[in-house]
Amino acid sequence: MFVAYVVVTVITLVANAGIAVADFSKARFVLANSAEVDVPVSWLPWLAGLKAAGAAGLLLGLLGFRSVGVAAAAGLVLFFVGAVVAHIRARVYRNIAGPGAFLGFAAASLVLAVALPSSA
Repeated sequence: MFVAYVVVTVITLVANAGIAVADFSKARFVLANSAEVDVPVSWLPWLAGLKAAGAAGLLLGLLGFRSVGVAAAAGLVLFFVGAVVAHIRARVYRNIAGPGAFLGFAAASLVLAVALPSSA
C-alpha cells in the first residue's frame, strides 16, 4: 500500500504544482475557465497559492511529516469540492472533468495517507 500512496501522491503533487504555475502565470485556458465559472481574475493568485501549498504539504507528507501530508490532502479535497461546486453552480459541465480529476486524486491521496500504518 505504501507504493500506491507514493505513486498517487506524487501524481497529485505534480498536477497541483503544475496547475498552480498555470494559475500564477494566468495562462489563457485558466483565464477562460475562471471567466466561465465566474471566478474573478483577482482570485487567481490566491487560488494558485492554495494549490501550491497543497502540493508542498503533500511533498512534506512524503518526506515523513505525515500529519502535514494528511492536512494538505484534506485541504485539496475541500478546494476541489469547491471547484466542482463552482462548475455546477455556473452550469459549466463541458470541462468539469478537470476539477473532478483533481478532486479524485486528492481524495485518493487522503485515503491512502490515512490508511498507512503509523510505522510507514
